[in-house]
Amino acid sequence: MSVAMEKSSDLLGGLREYLLQRKEDGEKDVYLSAEARESLERIFGRARGVRSLRELEEMMKECHKCPIAEERLNVVFGEGNEKADIVFVGEAPGADEDEQARPFVGRAGQLLTKIIEAMGYKRKDVYIANVLKCRPPENRDPLPEEVERCFPFLAMQLQLINPKVIVALGKHAAHTLLGVNTPITKLRGKVGRYAGIPVMPTFHTSYLLRDPSKKREVWEDMKKVLEIVKGSRKKHGE
Repeated sequence: MSVAMEKSSDLLGGLREYLLQRKEDGEKDVYLSAEARESLERIFGRARGVRSLRELEEMMKECHKCPIAEERLNVVFGEGNEKADIVFVGEAPGADEDEQARPFVGRAGQLLTKIIEAMGYKRKDVYIANVLKCRPPENRDPLPEEVERCFPFLAMQLQLINPKVIVALGKHAAHTLLGVNTPITKLRGKVGRYAGIPVMPTFHTSYLLRDPSKKREVWEDMKKVLEIVKGSRKKHGE
């Protein structure tokens, strides 16, 4: 077995345990019906041979496990540097993203681009994705069963990229990655961990459009993200 396949197998086994443990702990936002478990097992089995984001994206395009998949125009898989130091994770595509098959291209995405550039990067330098890869109707919040079915794909993305830090944009991304229900107002700015990777929860850029006064807090979070990247590079002699 190749190193890539071994890592994939380890990740998927850990992901299964992660979901089951959250359910056993009484986490109400984890939906593990028999049908969902079978769906995950099929994904686990197929994903063990995936060695690149491109392969994973092609596999994702075949997914029709949620009703929203039947309504989508496009799968919005993610884009950016496949070896990025920083991965930004949002909740789900909107209308603009669904039409263009690209994450964060609407007004919230334009603001995210400005934040990335203020950090000294360009979009092509980082990686941008969502928890869900298909647009929920009317841009509603992701449903628990949708999150669970899509999460294995996000987990594989993160495993393949192996970033130095993940920025969780908004409560849905933060709750999914950290396995908590804590309000984002209390989570933001406090570094958590997902599979050993530092996670910085912060406000979603769509929220900043509604309340620009929160931009200062998000910028403070981004400065911490830059410090994490700097520290990691120093540690590994980069």
